[in-house]
Amino acid sequence: MVKNVVIADNSELILKGLKSILQPFVNNEILLASNLLSLKDCLKNSLNCFLIIDYTSKGFSLDNIVELKNKYPKMLVMAVTPYTNAQTIVQAVRAGIESHIKKECSAVEIKDAFNATSKGKKFFCNDIVKQMRTENINPNNISFKSLDPNPVNLSDRELQIIQFIAEGYTNSQIAAIVYLSNHTVNTHRKNIMKKLGVNNTAGIVMYAVKEQMVTPNQFSFKKSVLN
Repeated sequence: MVKNVVIADNSELILKGLKSILQPFVNNEILLASNLLSLKDCLKNSLNCFLIIDYTSKGFSLDNIVELKNKYPKMLVMAVTPYTNAQTIVQAVRAGIESHIKKECSAVEIKDAFNATSKGKKFFCNDIVKQMRTENINPNNISFKSLDPNPVNLSDRELQIIQFIAEGYTNSQIAAIVYLSNHTVNTHRKNIMKKLGVNNTAGIVMYAVKEQMVTPNQFSFKKSVLN
């Protein structure tokens, strides 16, 4: 049985509901955190903690998870959130989340996610798997990326191309807009991925979102756009 479980959410209903579902699987009392301060307090004396969190709820964010994951590298993290898009889930996994389910999931699926994650396995509910497949994303190929103290040095042209990529433009469309050849745009894309330490378009998009160059509701992705 898993020990040292913390649930973080600003909703008392969600906190108590998840605790009721999962308590039979846990030896110790499950700790509840309704804000970041109480979450950090709960984690202070918890070794090998299992964190269940809605990073979209008020008072929490993915940046918090990155910070905590770097501080507690053995901590397991399972996200339980409302509906969110596939690109945000990619960002969540890169922030250090092992598993991701939706609040609409059944109690059975919540238990399955908890049990799988506690054994060190990734778990994504069926709805999320469908979302990822629609955008040709394999969650098993996404890994946690620790905070890098060194800033990324990008040129103005690279920043411009990142924004176009995040908005769903193809290489040929970008080339026409900025008056460059397709080959030059593709070279910029490769250099951008190398500098950001990513290996696909999703990684570029997540950088753009994190840096607030675009917002998630701007996405208009189609399979043909993700070159």
